[in-house]
Amino acid sequence: MRALWAHHPLSAEDILAALPADAGWQLGTVKTLLNRLLNKGALQAQRDGRRYLYEPRVAREEWEQGESLSLLDRVFGGRLSPLVAHFSAQRKLSAEDAEALRLLLQAHDDDAA
Repeated sequence: MRALWAHHPLSAEDILAALPADAGWQLGTVKTLLNRLLNKGALQAQRDGRRYLYEPRVAREEWEQGESLSLLDRVFGGRLSPLVAHFSAQRKLSAEDAEALRLLLQAHDDDAA
């Protein structure tokens, strides 16, 4: 999706070329993923000779919001604190991230008051 949000329309071959070489993706894998995204309504495809050109049907912000809420609901029961605890245990929280979290909590407290 990032490749398509950056430039579109793209063919499956163009998308594969845009992926990091060390990702290990094959053209068949890319096409399978594209078909799944088409079925979800996230992409649209237009025939261009013997190939298809793909472009996103949803904005990046809309997709990220839906996917992040889905993850939060499926994995953490819709609760934010276990999500933050999990990720902070897996990766060292940077000073910048810790400050951003403090500011979010402070803004939440200010709004609740």
